[in-house]
Amino acid sequence: QVQLVESGGGLVQAGGSLRLSCAASGGTFSSYAMGWFRQAAGKEREFVAAISWSGGITPHADSVKGRFTISRDNTKNTVYLQMNRLKPEDTAVYYCAAGRMALLRNGVGDHWGQGTQVTVSS
Repeated sequence: QVQLVESGGGLVQAGGSLRLSCAASGGTFSSYAMGWFRQAAGKEREFVAAISWSGGITPHADSVKGRFTISRDNTKNTVYLQMNRLKPEDTAVYYCAAGRMALLRNGVGDHWGQGTQVTVSS
């Protein structure tokens, strides 16, 4: 059973940066595609970005393209989300998930973390 633990969330001013991390244990990390999702208060969870097992495919949602970058380090069993030029509308709980790329892009993951709060003040 894969366990995922997110970290790196917090409070930041608009225009600032944060880097989220998601550490995996209990499975073969390199065999999974990984994804980041977010859910703002009162809204549905939405796809943010995903990365293939090799790191060669990295789709990003249009709302974050050019500002956020997903990456992974298979030697550390960790996936990252670098978030730059943050906006108040990026405020949400951010979750990582492991699964298949095609399904992750549709919000379906095999394993999920508990989430980390990101709050962007204006």
